[in-house]
Amino acid sequence: MRNFILIVFTVFFISKGMSQELSLMTYNIRLDIASDGENAWPNRKEFLVSQLQFYSPDIFGIQEGRPNQVAYINKQLTAFSFIGEGRDGGDNGEYSAIFYNKKKYKMIEQGTFWLSETPHEIGLGWDAAYPRVCTYGLFENIKEGTRFWVFNTHLDHIGEIARVEGLQLVLTKMKALNTDELPTFLMGDFNAEPTSNPISIVKNEMRDSKEIATEELIGSVGTFNDFQYDEISTQRIDYIFVSNTETIEVKTYGVLNNSKDLKFPSDHFPVFVKIKLEKTYI
Repeated sequence: MRNFILIVFTVFFISKGMSQELSLMTYNIRLDIASDGENAWPNRKEFLVSQLQFYSPDIFGIQEGRPNQVAYINKQLTAFSFIGEGRDGGDNGEYSAIFYNKKKYKMIEQGTFWLSETPHEIGLGWDAAYPRVCTYGLFENIKEGTRFWVFNTHLDHIGEIARVEGLQLVLTKMKALNTDELPTFLMGDFNAEPTSNPISIVKNEMRDSKEIATEELIGSVGTFNDFQYDEISTQRIDYIFVSNTETIEVKTYGVLNNSKDLKFPSDHFPVFVKIKLEKTYI
């Protein structure tokens, strides 16, 4: 009997007592457009990449990345690979790409679908102003063997119906893919503030990392700055959500408002979280 109790205790400890650290970031990098003038991509790309290098998230999702921007980040961050495709198909249009540290993680499964009534076809959905996509990946920690899903999207800035329907489509896709009920993370620019209907829909299924973080890092409440250095950002539209599972603990949450020469590297601040992810062996 004593040996049986010892075995049970050992199994419980092994299956629940181990954990790993995981850092995630979502970042709307602002598309490369000449009309941004002094805030145009060529004037801020080096600072933006240096910011990514400094915080060095294990996995980060970008929004509004045009092909040349995705290629630049990929070239500079040699430890990373990325998944995703442009919203106009293939290497065309803005990406909602997911970058991952290939020295720590390997990609098991990936895909991109359109937020529309025909998600496997390129096109507009509902009342959206532009085509919108969601890129997802199943990742495995090379050392630990732990697996988890990451979804990254950019909801429409005009279509209210498109935001709601798009999110419901993403949540449905999550359930269809995640048959093993693995830890899941949803990130992106939702173009919706915390009290809005789209965010309420997500929070019925997932948890807001900001609300459950053990520690909140110094930073603004808002995540959209519009390149306005002298104004306090209050508009929160960028999020990282985590699935409802006891295996995920959000240790820290931060909105990173770094600047250089009174300039921001994007018109959005990145959201950065550190996660404690329990490893279940059995």
